[in-house]
Amino acid sequence: MTEFDTGLPSVKQVQGYIKDKQEVELKLITDDLIVGKIMWQDPQCICLIDHYDQSTLIWRQALVFLKPKA
Repeated sequence: MTEFDTGLPSVKQVQGYIKDKQEVELKLITDDLIVGKIMWQDPQCICLIDHYDQSTLIWRQALVFLKPKA
């Protein structure tokens, strides 16, 4: 299992989105765009909750980008 390095800037940035309950956009390699709030992250996945309170588990390898929703 991969060690989760909480000192990495990318991990800190995502933790900030979680702490601030910031709505984000996630673009996937399938060209889907998912909007919601990140509930948690681990070395392999991110859990996103959408506007309908549905959780989606997204593997990091499926991400193209993640950014705060404007």
